Amino acid sequence: MSVVTLRVNGATHEVDIDPSTPLLYILRNDLDFRGPRFGCGLGQCGACTVLVDGAALRSCTIPASQVSGEITTLEGLSQNGTLDPLQQAWIDEQVPQCGYCQNGQIMTAKALLDQNPSPTGAEIRLGMEGALCRCMSYYRIQAAIKRVVEGRVTASDTVATDPGEEV
Repeated sequence: MSVVTLRVNGATHEVDIDPSTPLLYILRNDLDFRGPRFGCGLGQCGACTVLVDGAALRSCTIPASQVSGEITTLEGLSQNGTLDPLQQAWIDEQVPQCGYCQNGQIMTAKALLDQNPSPTGAEIRLGMEGALCRCMSYYRIQAAIKRVVEGRVTASDTVATDPGEEV
């Protein structure tokens, strides 16, 4: 066991862990972030995607002890109670069906748009190809990303930061 310091969504956390423990397990089990999800455990589906210094990373395959830099989870995208434009576009386009992959889809799209704010349809498809959706809502995902690119996002909703808080 060793103490590892992680910076997640702007806050610093120290956790005493086995150095080989995957980042996903620390985020979910020790730090209670529910955005990243366990999907395949092999880094192939994308459900566990987080951003590390803006780059999309599969958190199920990398040991937490090897991560340095700012980690952003789905929970960290909304700021001051306001949804990120991607989160709002997901609502506007009614993207989720089962919703299980949406963390990976949104975080992958965020990394894509941060790197290329005006991707073409082909660039969106290429940038999103590693994030899998069993419900096949790829057209809605692409439409939500295009909505952000084109600036067609409705006024952001306010989100509760505490599960018991009313909005």
